[in-house]
Amino acid sequence: MKRDKLNMFLRKLNHGVVGGMLCFTVLLAQGQTTETAPSNPNVRLGQKALLDGDFKSAANYLQKALPAEAGDPDVMYMLGYSQFQIGEYKKSLASFGKVVALRPDHGSAYYYLGKAKNILAVQTETKTSSGNREKMLSAAIADYSKAIELNAEDVKLYQNRAIAYRDLGILRGTSGTSNYDKAIATEAYNNCIADLEQVLALTPGKKDIQTEIKKAKVYRDNLK
Repeated sequence: MKRDKLNMFLRKLNHGVVGGMLCFTVLLAQGQTTETAPSNPNVRLGQKALLDGDFKSAANYLQKALPAEAGDPDVMYMLGYSQFQIGEYKKSLASFGKVVALRPDHGSAYYYLGKAKNILAVQTETKTSSGNREKMLSAAIADYSKAIELNAEDVKLYQNRAIAYRDLGILRGTSGTSNYDKAIATEAYNNCIADLEQVLALTPGKKDIQTEIKKAKVYRDNLK
């Protein structure tokens, strides 16, 4: 796969998944030729597994491509993406972390770092202290903010950062808990509302976002 076409595919990867596997398949097929396929057989197998939607196999093959390909941000991104899709969020954090270390301008990697941290922060089945949950949510917000710096017109970044702010508001705004702090919770909800309003500014008329704004205001105004 030629490097420029691979980069185009990777930039659009998460958009393709949002739009369905058909778009994902077309993007990969457009960039892939026999002559330009990656030389590492495990990378080739990993890409094929991604094409087939077999993320577990993709993660296994791409993991086998390491450490030889550990310095390739594209390979690490595909590995992190595959790990994310099969719920291996902690592993995906390590992979996406290597991506941004190699490519500090990789907005999609920051996006998935934020999503993985947010998911881990709110998992109720894991024994994680409130303090650690707050740190993960704050880190997720920072990742989304970095992604927004790189692409300020991407609606999903504001929407996902709003979710992280909302979850922080819930965490710090639940009365009776040891970490309850009305001021912090209020600020989190205000930031959530601001991001949702930005989503509306970019995509006017979205009723689901209007509903979420109303909910966030109710949560904020009912803080005791």
